[in-house]
Parts: sequence; structure tokens; C-alpha cells
Amino acid sequence: MTLRLSESQTEALRQRAEKEGRSMQQVALHAIEDYLSRMADDDLTDEIAERGAKRFEDLLRRLGE
Repeated sequence: MTLRLSESQTEALRQRAEKEGRSMQQVALHAIEDYLSRMADDDLTDEIAERGAKRFEDLLRRLGE
């Protein structure tokens, strides 16, 4: 995989890496891991909400009347 960044993105990443004392690759990998973790949490939240809506479908319908 090749990741192509704009000049401004590359410079921002370089500055962030220097500030944190890490490599640009470490910072980028951490950002990807963080993103994937948040998306997995969002998926789980959606799944739980859907199950709850099905489980309490009758009650929710009655509350809406």
C-alpha cells in the first residue's frame, strides 16, 4: 500500500511526529488504529440499538401512541 499525502498533510504529519518524538509512520498507524477502533465501536452501538429496538418494539409503539 502506498499512502499519498498532500504537501500540507505531509508537513502537518512531520510536525506532529516531531512534537511527539515518534516517526511519521508511528503517528499514521496510531491514527488508523484509532479510526478503526472508533468505527468498530460505532458498529457495535448500532447493532445493540437495533437489537433493543426489536426487543422493545411493542413497548416503543405503545409509547408513541
